[in-house]
Amino acid sequence: MRYLIRIIDLLKTVLYYKFVFKRIGIKSIIGKPLKIDGGNNIIIGESVYVAKGTWLAALPLTGEKECVLEIGDGSNIGHFNHIYATKKIVLERNVLTADKVYISDNLHDYENIHLPVMKQRIRQIGEVIIGEGSWLGENVCILGAKIGKNCVIGANAVVTKDIPDFSIVVGAPAYIIKRYCFETNSWRKTDNKGFFI
Repeated sequence: MRYLIRIIDLLKTVLYYKFVFKRIGIKSIIGKPLKIDGGNNIIIGESVYVAKGTWLAALPLTGEKECVLEIGDGSNIGHFNHIYATKKIVLERNVLTADKVYISDNLHDYENIHLPVMKQRIRQIGEVIIGEGSWLGENVCILGAKIGKNCVIGANAVVTKDIPDFSIVVGAPAYIIKRYCFETNSWRKTDNKGFFI
């Protein structure tokens, strides 16, 4: 039965989603999404799996001329993820996200105290790139930051600053607790700035 469902999902991808997205690779499966906005700005690589309930969006709401959301080959996106690009979000190859992950390159402005936040402009923050082979845990929030390759972002972390390759981060705001040391070929503890201790 599970095999049959997978075949149906693959057929749906071939017959429907190739017209929704800018590009979608072979063997990719999009589970029943919550919403897709700006599909003509979204690129899905090969052998990508997007679990049900996810909202994918790529709309130039901040006035940018180009807007792209790209999910690289072999990536696996968990249930109820919310990924919203107004300029550029790229998940490189083999990125894994758990459920309920939020990734955004923009924020609602809140400067004018006389207007509800929802009526204020959308403000562009940093481009988001999630490095190859990285894993984002449950409820992670990435806001305008770059994550290096083969990083582990612990559950509930809120990442607002760039994280170097081969790092483990936790917390809100997120900070580094370990990095891979190539001299000792092991993961070593760090201070919160990423220096080995």
